[in-house]
Amino acid sequence: MKKIIALILALTVVMSFAACGSKTEVENHETDKVTQNVVDKVENEIVPEKNEETDAPVKEEKPEVKPQEKPAETPVEKPAEKPVEKPVEKPVEKPEEKPVASTMGQTLLADFKARANKGTVLEIAEGLLTNSVIQFMGGAMPVEEGYLAGFDNEITGFKSGATFAPMIGSIAFVGYVFELENEADVAGFISNLQKNANKRWNICVEADEMVTGSVGNKVFFVMCPKATEE
Repeated sequence: MKKIIALILALTVVMSFAACGSKTEVENHETDKVTQNVVDKVENEIVPEKNEETDAPVKEEKPEVKPQEKPAETPVEKPAEKPVEKPVEKPVEKPEEKPVASTMGQTLLADFKARANKGTVLEIAEGLLTNSVIQFMGGAMPVEEGYLAGFDNEITGFKSGATFAPMIGSIAFVGYVFELENEADVAGFISNLQKNANKRWNICVEADEMVTGSVGNKVFFVMCPKATEE
């Protein structure tokens, strides 16, 4: 009896599993269909299209991604450099040159040239004595060829002549104005005067300078101090 009951229970259990199994199979079958549909749909979306001619899958061309161009850098303008201004060099101021004072002899020569064509040799000599550089009392007189004051030898070769000198013999001053026959003889005549002149013709004093010159056929000669003694 116990064996029969046990057998009945076993059958009951087996039948229960069988019923459950069939139901499960049905449910699993339906589940598999739904799953297959989902899989097919996904494959259709993922699998690339096949080339009709080659039956090869068409590669999907991806758009070429160009590298992003950087904006051109605008060069930074540097401020213009101002040239360094050099300090203006002031010109060196030279000390004012004072005009060299003309000596007595040069002053009288200039006066002679201004008077040379305005009178005789005596008139010219007298006019020179009025020049402001002569501070002494003087006089003028004609002279002839021969020994003349201030020369060691005779003086010849002139047509007419005049001397102008101080009244006091202690002043080292003597002057002459000569007129020659020919202007061509002037250079030789002046050379002869210079060669025979003696600045110490006066024993007591000596002349500082000897100045000569000419205008046309007239000749100027003087031995004197450079300046007038006050």
